[in-house]
Amino acid sequence: MGHAVMTHTQNQPTVNYTALPANTQDLFDQLMEQADNTANAAEYEALMTSLIAITGITGVRYNEILKCACGCDCPTVFDADTPGALVTEEATGYNLGRLQCPDCADDHPRPVED
Repeated sequence: MGHAVMTHTQNQPTVNYTALPANTQDLFDQLMEQADNTANAAEYEALMTSLIAITGITGVRYNEILKCACGCDCPTVFDADTPGALVTEEATGYNLGRLQCPDCADDHPRPVED
């Protein structure tokens, strides 16, 4: 009788956008633009699910990821509900707000407040 080998997936709460293959970056950009502009909640959820799958991010709490919107061109893609993320611009007319990842929030001034 054989024994099953359990593999454990590594928790990957962020991904470096620039480390993704070029075709994945292109797809990511297209899906994010669609998610930002859709008026359909079910479509938004489906787009976010696809984005999470293509990036490999795990542990996303509310099915929403974002690319860091810091002015330093940070390549971090992260869970939009990550503690310590800072709003750089409210969502006005679009679905996605603009957030700094927690690392940039610690290292750079707060664009909305400073």
